[in-house]
Formats: sequence, C-alpha cells, structure tokens
Amino acid sequence: MTVALRGASALLVLFLAAFLPPPQRAQDPAMVHYIYQRFRVLEQGLEKCTQATRAYIQEFQEFSKNISVMLGRCQTYTSEYKSAVGNLALRVERAQREIDYIQYLREADECIESEDKTLAEMLLQEAEEEKKIRTLLNASCDNMLMGIKSLKIVKKMMDTHGSWMKDAVYNSPKVYLLIGSRNNTVWEFANIRAFMEDNTKPAPRKQILTLSWQGTGQVIYKGFLFFHNQATSNEIIKYNLQKRTVEDRMLLPGGVGRALVYQHSPSTYIDLAVDEHGLWAIHSGPGTHSHLVLTKIEPGTLGVEHSWDTPCRSQDAEASFLLCGVLYVVYSTGGQGPHRITCIYDPLGTISEEDLPNLFFPKRPRSHSMIHYNPRDKQLYAWNEGNQIIYKLQTKRKLPLK
Repeated sequence: MTVALRGASALLVLFLAAFLPPPQRAQDPAMVHYIYQRFRVLEQGLEKCTQATRAYIQEFQEFSKNISVMLGRCQTYTSEYKSAVGNLALRVERAQREIDYIQYLREADECIESEDKTLAEMLLQEAEEEKKIRTLLNASCDNMLMGIKSLKIVKKMMDTHGSWMKDAVYNSPKVYLLIGSRNNTVWEFANIRAFMEDNTKPAPRKQILTLSWQGTGQVIYKGFLFFHNQATSNEIIKYNLQKRTVEDRMLLPGGVGRALVYQHSPSTYIDLAVDEHGLWAIHSGPGTHSHLVLTKIEPGTLGVEHSWDTPCRSQDAEASFLLCGVLYVVYSTGGQGPHRITCIYDPLGTISEEDLPNLFFPKRPRSHSMIHYNPRDKQLYAWNEGNQIIYKLQTKRKLPLK
C-alpha cells in the first residue's frame, strides 16, 4: 500500500511540475515550500484513507466470519428443526392411525349394534306378520283336498265362456248365471232344478247391471256380486243385487290387471274366489308367464288385508280355487286334458305338494272357463265348453299348526 502511495506521489509531482514556470523563474523558496506542504497534506489524507480502508476491510472480514458462523448455526438449527418436524409428523401420523382405529372399532360396534337391532326388528316384524296371518286365517277350517270324486253336468249351453254359482255364505237355493266373458246381464234362478230345466216355473229373473264385467272371475258373497269392471284394468265392483246399485268399489294395487291370470283363460285378468276365510283375488304378477299373486280382501270395506307372491305360474294354467285358505291351481297342456292340480300354495305353510296325491279332474276335451269353490256346500262349480259342471270333493284334516 505504501509503495503505491509513493508511486502516486511521484506521478503527482511530475504532473504538477509540468505546470511550473521555467527554471529561470522557479527559484522562489515560498512557492517550493507551499508545494511541499501541499504534498504533505495529500500524503496524510491518503494515509488516513488507507487506514480507513484497512479498518473497513478488517470489519468486513469480521462480519463475513460472523455471518459464516451464524449460517453454520442456522444450518445446524435447520437440521435439528427438520428432524424435530419429521419426528413430530411421525407422531402425528401414528396418533391419527390410532384415532382412525379407535373410530373404526367404535363404528364397528355401532354397526353390530345397528345390525342386531335391525335383525331383531325384522324378526319381530316377521313374528307379528305370522301372527297376523294366523289370526286372519283362524277359521274353524282344517280340511285339505285329497281328490275329485265325481262329475255332474248340470246344464249345457252354447256359450264357451261364462260363470255360474250360488251365494257362498247365505243359505239360499238361488242359482246365478253370467253368460260370456264381457256382459252386464245376470240371470237369477229360484233353485238348481229351475236352472236345469228351462220350462220350470218360476221363470228366471233378469237383472241388467249398470256396469259390465270382465272375464269369468265373478263371485256372490252375502248377497253382493263382486266382479272385475270391464272399463278398468284393476277395479273390483261390489254390486248390491237386491238394490241393483253399486255398493262400493276398489282398486287392486301393484299393476294388477295388465296380464292374464291364466294362460288358457284368455279373458280373465282378475279371478275372485271365496272360501271359509272370506273373499280373495287371484291375479298375475309383473312379466310374461309370471307367478300368481294371492290377495285377501275384506268384503265389508274392500280393503286389502294381505298379499302373497305364490310359486304357482300362470303359464299352462286354466283356473284355480281356494279351499280352507289354500290355493289350488289347475293346469293343462295346450288347453287340452288332462286337467290336474300341480301347484298349491298354503300361506300358513301347513301343507305342500308332497302332502297331496295326484289330483286329476275327470277327462274333459277343453280347458275350464272357471272353477269356483263354494264353502257352504263344499263343491266346485265349473264351466267347461258350455257345460255347467259340479265336482264333488274328497278332503281330510290338515296337520295342526305348530
């Protein structure tokens, strides 16, 4: 640094000498002394600048050193903090897993309790349903069908389809004739003899209904005619034969009436039936060749008491009837004989097909238009190719309910 200052002084001297007056005029001692003093001031200023620069450099070096030490410490602290944060993250993750596991156990316990509660509710509901069914079908009827003993042709008409019957409850000798699968005329005969012989007195009473029926599934129960209204798919009419007025009407739920009940009965969409337990409706479930649905109806209010999906199919079926709460379905191949009962359904589960013998009807050339059971005289009333037929039945007692 000193060498540099001296070199700079020499250069300065040479520079200033260039402006000095010629030698002959440069002999003034005062001027020389002045210049010398100025050089001294400049040297002192440069010396102070040098010292200040050195002090600055030293302070900067100290500062750099301190910064380096602090950066080193920061790196150390950063590593420690990273490690601490990593350990904390692991602990948090472990704690979260434990919380999730505890929550899982809690939810599992709640699910088990919920499933147990649901199962208990289902069992209770099934028990109540079974109790309701047993109460509903708790009549003093314990017979089951064992065979069709005989056939009696009561009358022969030209009409292929129709239905005939007696009142299923009232002890009345009257016989009712409904000709055709779509009509509104009811013929009332005084007794079975008047029905069999055309010229017997008194003559039958003709009654024109205000509505037409559909199919051959009509029944007479306690003086009322129940039938499927032709103008609707699922409406049942309760008609007062004495007052000649519509007493009440109902709609069967669940898309009833869109398909035939029986494949070989081309006009019946709802088949009504009566047995010892009251009024029933037999109809087809959804789909082609579906299973039959059995519905219990309260005849007073026309309310649905219960419905059952049966295993009996509508394919190849021609008719059905109920006896003591058991559905018997009659089948034939292609609408031809033999006519036999190959499917039964007992809502109480007391009998099955294995409990029954082979149940054949006496040989008939065509399928039945209707077969209805009358619980009062324990006979089947049937219509086959224009023939009005009575079938005598053979029964035995059912097994008792457990």
